[in-house]
Amino acid sequence: MKRNDGRKNDQLRPITAKVGVIKNADGSAMFKLGGTTAYSAVYGPRDLYPRFKQDPEKGLLRCDYNMMPFSGHGERVRPGGGRRSKEISMVTQNALLPVINLKGYPNAVVDVFIELTETDAGTRCAGITAASMALADAGIEMKDLVISLSVGMLDGQLLADINGKEDCELGATDIPIAYIPSMDKISLLQIDGEISREELKKALELGKKKCLEIYEIQKKALKQKYAAKVKK
Repeated sequence: MKRNDGRKNDQLRPITAKVGVIKNADGSAMFKLGGTTAYSAVYGPRDLYPRFKQDPEKGLLRCDYNMMPFSGHGERVRPGGGRRSKEISMVTQNALLPVINLKGYPNAVVDVFIELTETDAGTRCAGITAASMALADAGIEMKDLVISLSVGMLDGQLLADINGKEDCELGATDIPIAYIPSMDKISLLQIDGEISREELKKALELGKKKCLEIYEIQKKALKQKYAAKVKK
């Protein structure tokens, strides 16, 4: 099967990843996958206010996902964040929580902001991947990075990294996952469409395999920043 953008079934769109891209943040990252670009900024750990929300046993992780106006092919996104933004913010938080040691930050909060400046499918996945890098850049204590990618089915074929046309026009089954390599754990699994149990197993194996490719790109971006610091 030839995909509409010419890729092979298991091929990812072109990827760009950078850290330390937002000056005043404690940590930041940019992750671009094809026509989808996510920026993430991390602030904290810092004291949590109001004080009654503080927990002396552990810190709090807060995530805020937002699509910029006109990020999606000329269609204006409603500013201020709607129900979808809140849902993806919660999904992002849940995908990242297993790797973060919040017990090391009592009474504190770590704020993660994600902005999508360009969207062509896989926005929550790009956001999670960028946020994971930004958290590492901020020096937050983590067990591992988190990688997120959308896999799916179209016309009986397994596909990696569903694009916008496949998702919105061609009717692909879309399966966003988030993967933690060192734990071999999936911290996000959503399904939009129909797929059999056997096909889902194969899709998850493909997703994990392709996530490991992105994992190497994440690590390279982090190493490049700190290698540059050492040279200075």
